[in-house]
Amino acid sequence: MSDAHEVELVVGSREFVADGVLALTLRHPLGEPLPAWEPGAHVDLVLGPGLERQYSLCGDPADRTRWRVAVLREPAGRGGSALVHDQVRQGDKVRVRGPRNHFALRPAARYRFVAGGIGITPVLPMLAAAEAAGAEWTLLYGGRTRDSMAFTGELARYGDRVTVAPQDESGLLDLGPVLDALPEGTLVYCCGPGALLDAVEERCPAGALHLERFRPKERTTGGDGDGEFEVELDRSGVTLTVAPGVSVLETVRAAGVEVLFSCTEGTCGTCETDVLDGTPEHRDSVLSPGEREAGETMMICVSRCRGRRLVLDL
Repeated sequence: MSDAHEVELVVGSREFVADGVLALTLRHPLGEPLPAWEPGAHVDLVLGPGLERQYSLCGDPADRTRWRVAVLREPAGRGGSALVHDQVRQGDKVRVRGPRNHFALRPAARYRFVAGGIGITPVLPMLAAAEAAGAEWTLLYGGRTRDSMAFTGELARYGDRVTVAPQDESGLLDLGPVLDALPEGTLVYCCGPGALLDAVEERCPAGALHLERFRPKERTTGGDGDGEFEVELDRSGVTLTVAPGVSVLETVRAAGVEVLFSCTEGTCGTCETDVLDGTPEHRDSVLSPGEREAGETMMICVSRCRGRRLVLDL
């Protein structure tokens, strides 16, 4: 299950780290240490009723006095980034939920990191962790223009292990030299736009790739779970019918059972729920292939049932 920890933090600073990218530092109002986190973790900023957005932690996990997030202004977005840019000021209090991590850095001797645009944020602390562990690693970092690419100054200290490749200077990222003929045991971590993730996914051997999506992966076909099925809520002692076109999350909430949720798109992991019996049909963009195969948890905002019945730990 996902972490339900929620705290009100104070905005310590605001800094533009690239064109359209605003970095915020968040501190506890009483100076208390913040919850521990590891590279790949994200938090939810609770910006208002029905307005919660997920942002990767991109500071130093060893620094328990502050968290740092970076927010890309998205003119065509749903309003969260514009609110942060235009209304959140130094000294303001912001409700924050988390941290939560579905993109954890696993131990390895070698890493290949690929980041596109704001996808650099979860990768930043991974680089520091790989460096501290003595691993061999490289980063390929792309973006629309050099000025739009955040944290290039911080990356400069790593020298030629980092390749910064703005599209207007060098075209689309050349993935071949990075991903072809990977040495055995190399792990690939990638975050960025969906087209980049799809391209990396096509080239990576099974088991090597770990990625995080900001947008849900498009479903091209239907599945067994499109029809009606039953869901038994073990702790609540009720059994509900999930109708076609209605999510498990909607059905559960309509029955008065409170559950945490945020994106409702299967990308944030907030509504992850333990499965006690039955086989989920996974439609999220969070779980790894191994986690999907195990079927021990599911994202109830989008995933459904292969069969007629699920038993959930709710």
